[in-house]
Amino acid sequence: MPIDRSELSRVADGIRRRATLVLAVLAVGGATLTACSSTSSSSPSTSGASATSAASAASAASSHRAPIPASAFTSTTGLSPSTVTIGNVSTESAGIFTGSVVGTQAYADYVNSTGGVNGRKLVVDVRDDQFTGADNKQQTQAAVNSDFALVGSFSLEDSFGQTVLAQYPQVPDVSTTLDPALNKLPNTFSANPTGLGWPTGPLDYFKKLYPTQALHTAALSSEFPSALASWKLEQPVLKQAGYKIVYYAGVPLTQTDFTQNVVDMRSQGVQLIYIDQLPENYAGALLKALDQQNFHPALVIGTASYSEALVPAAGGAAAVNGSNLEMPNALFLGEDASQIPAVGTFLKWVQKASPGFKADYYTLAGWANTQLFVQALRAAGTNPTQGSVQQQLRKITSFNASNLLATTNPADRKQATCYLIAKVVNGQFVRSNDPPVSGPTNGYRCDGGFITSSS
Repeated sequence: MPIDRSELSRVADGIRRRATLVLAVLAVGGATLTACSSTSSSSPSTSGASATSAASAASAASSHRAPIPASAFTSTTGLSPSTVTIGNVSTESAGIFTGSVVGTQAYADYVNSTGGVNGRKLVVDVRDDQFTGADNKQQTQAAVNSDFALVGSFSLEDSFGQTVLAQYPQVPDVSTTLDPALNKLPNTFSANPTGLGWPTGPLDYFKKLYPTQALHTAALSSEFPSALASWKLEQPVLKQAGYKIVYYAGVPLTQTDFTQNVVDMRSQGVQLIYIDQLPENYAGALLKALDQQNFHPALVIGTASYSEALVPAAGGAAAVNGSNLEMPNALFLGEDASQIPAVGTFLKWVQKASPGFKADYYTLAGWANTQLFVQALRAAGTNPTQGSVQQQLRKITSFNASNLLATTNPADRKQATCYLIAKVVNGQFVRSNDPPVSGPTNGYRCDGGFITSSS
């Protein structure tokens, strides 16, 4: 059924602005941040090998994770003969991460329209943590008690839910993870895994494109702790790639005017600006200030700024045209629909789940994580258990959400190193200098590597 979000639209904008800063955690440009028990059996039981041998096999298939507990192979909480209930614990207050809920529901609706998974329909148990740690912990506990798995969750407060999931290692959690401790749990998986480091491909690309300008680089990042930690990962890789940072500024949570930053950057001789750590509302305000000051250095933005709201926020297409975009996912707002069928499918079912909703990265994350879960659930057969689904998740070493994402390795928590390049032309995002989608890399550039942080 369509999700009614109208009651959220008038809640304080200040809360929304604070939450959008988390986009910097999402591997904008390809990297993500990490830091330097109810087992009721309410329906079908496991089949085949014993729980002990199944756990042993799962451990052997994925030795970097702790063994799946034997109890998981008899645990079917949230499973009935006709349904699989999955929990989604996200921050919906003020519409902050509503996209993650919409994306999860949209993929569930899509799968259900085809008959479900091995004869069962997906039921999404949506739980709003109200942007508080106590509620996140409470809602995670409730989901663990009643649902088969957590899927597509998105919250700044997930460190509180981590303490619950650590106590229930039989429960799969397939979500975008912002908390380092949660990311390390053996039962946590993600379509967009986090990593300790930064990809080199996009930085090398723009260094070659702007060899002189790279020696006069500015970077801006939000002052949200996770964004600052993400910047710490990117900064040494920029230096290694040959960039010289002549100006850096942290962006306070409340900043709306970037005029002084622009004046300072001009005085420092900045010729290239990296803002792949800024979400669209801040990026738009910066672009507006650059245009007003008639200062137009080369500009690189990332997934955080890829939004239908960017051009309006910047004051119009003229302020954004010529900006460069690099990110590890398709142009999912519709530009890639003619080449990547999954883009059209994604947008179609998002509108069915929530008519009028404008997709964002959170929406894509919810959709992709649900697709990853469904792949494992389907492979677990007609009598799945929480353990057998985890077992299948540990086998998925290559995943791209039907080419909506550059390929990742969820089982081994390895993020994408491939990426695409786009430019803003006449106010529209357009692919630029990428290989063909029909080629072996599915339209992504795969010419770089990954540098692991030493911290």
